[in-house]
Formats: sequence, C-alpha cells, structure tokens
Amino acid sequence: MVVAKQKLSYEESRQKRIEENKKRMEALNLPQLSQALRTSPFKPSPKKQSKPRIVEKQLVVVRRSSRVANLPSPVYKEVLVERVVIPRRTSKPRDLNRVYASEEDRAEALEKAESLESSLGTDFPIFIKSMLPSHVSGGFWLGLPVHFCKTKLPKRDEVMTLIDEEGEEYPTIYLARKTGLSGGWKGFAVAHELADGDAVVFQLVRPTTFKVIAL
Repeated sequence: MVVAKQKLSYEESRQKRIEENKKRMEALNLPQLSQALRTSPFKPSPKKQSKPRIVEKQLVVVRRSSRVANLPSPVYKEVLVERVVIPRRTSKPRDLNRVYASEEDRAEALEKAESLESSLGTDFPIFIKSMLPSHVSGGFWLGLPVHFCKTKLPKRDEVMTLIDEEGEEYPTIYLARKTGLSGGWKGFAVAHELADGDAVVFQLVRPTTFKVIAL
C-alpha cells in the first residue's frame, strides 16, 4: 500500500514538471523556432573574395658619394692576367766523383801527423783532426775536440784565423756552443784540396789563431 502510494506521488510530480517545462517553452516561443529551422533550406555563408596583391616596382636613384657623383659610371670588362710561373727548386747534383779513403791511407796520414806533432814540442797546444767527408764536402762543418775547446778556446763565438805553411791567413767563424768551425772553413779546405782521410795538425799559437799543417 505504501509502495503504490509513493509510485503515484512520483508520477504526479513528474507529470507536473513536464507541464511546467512545456509552458516555459511556449512562453519563449521555442516550438515555432524549432519548426522553422527544420523547414528552412541551409544557405552557406558567402566566401570573402581576396583582393589580388599588386607589387609596384619603382626606380630608386642610388645615392653616390659627392666625390664621385660627377664622374662617369665605371665600365667593367674582362682583363687577361698572365699566368705566373714559379720556377721549381732543383736539387744540386751529387758529387759522384767523391773519393773515400781506405783505412790504410787514413792510418798512414795519422801516423805522419803524430810524428809531426812530437817534433813541434809542447810550447803551444796541439791536436790532430782526421778529415771525414762532411769536413771536406757538402756542409763543410769541422767539429773540434770538445775538451780542447772547453779548456783552450774562447767561451763565446769568435773569428779564428787559420795560417797555413805558406803564411796565408784564412778567417773562420768559431761557434763556441757547437765547438766547431763554420763559415770560412770551406775556403781553407778547398784551397788546400783536403780530402777524406787527410790528417790536419792544428797548433794554437795565439788565443784566436791556429797554425795549420795538412798531411
């Protein structure tokens, strides 16, 4: 009995809400508007027509410096440039006629030099140098005995004078740090036709002067 009564009150309230909503719709004129939208044909909104873009070209006078404003316009043309040929470096031909001393010839020259050394006495410091290919050709660098250089020769670079048996003088450059003769030694070696295996006696007669005898 109670359930039936609750169901009846729910239906009554529901029907009442439907009647109220219907009256509101009629008051707002919604049924007529809905019917009109259903019957009216669909018309799309017209598209906007885009205007064509117009690009205007104008000739603009280029500003020129006042210094060149009254000068004629430059004329550009092709200019032929002569090709510069750089000469290639050519190596010097090797001395194919170089003669190398035998061990017997080298020993014989050293024996003669030692005999001469003993005859010169001990008044002046003496040393003997056996010539090698690098001493008498190519770079013409003559390395001297290090101990002799450290104890007898100047501590800085100097001009050392070489005096041969004829009394001719040959200035050379002595490099103290490298303990050897550089510039000028070539002139002495060529003038006396020194070759591999020759023995040369150096006698220090003054602080920067050698008396030199080649055997």
